[in-house]
Amino acid sequence: MKKSILYPICWSLFLLAIGLQNGFAQNYVLKNAESSMRVAGTSNLHDWELEVKDMSGTLALSEEDGVLTALNKLELQIVAESLSSGKNGMDKNTYKALNTKKHKVITYRLKSVGSLEPDRANTYLLKTTGSLTISGVTQTVSIPFEVRFLADEIVLSGAYKMQMSTYKIEPPTALFGTITTGDELHITFKTTFINQAL
Repeated sequence: MKKSILYPICWSLFLLAIGLQNGFAQNYVLKNAESSMRVAGTSNLHDWELEVKDMSGTLALSEEDGVLTALNKLELQIVAESLSSGKNGMDKNTYKALNTKKHKVITYRLKSVGSLEPDRANTYLLKTTGSLTISGVTQTVSIPFEVRFLADEIVLSGAYKMQMSTYKIEPPTALFGTITTGDELHITFKTTFINQAL
């Protein structure tokens, strides 16, 4: 049976109605040059830190009269071999532990938003659930975000603690095992997204 010519029109109106109900939808893309992410850890010798040099992502939200009403989508991709400590030996051990030859990208995908609360001018606190994939292992994670909402820019920041063993990663070692790293990592990030329409 052929679909009525009115079908696409009705479907478009339906989608528009949903958009109006949830607020005006906008799409953003991550600006790598204005974003930062750091991974900090410990060892039996000294603390250490890695910086992410190459990441990308997309974000979609709804707003109404300049007020954020919903975070509809958030996806991040991190090039695993862009993690850099500034020390060649440590970087090689990190890439080996992450098996970057096989798993080249670390990904995060938003699954749901538990709460969205205004904090101060143009700033909101979000409790989220998402899926984080590292070295081919995917886990569900709960990460709180701070979102600074402007007309053409979104700044998403926060912190998250995790254990390497959760992702079946063996903590890197050096000097024939005399230097060993701790299992826990502390991740901090401040990412900037710009309006895709610009």
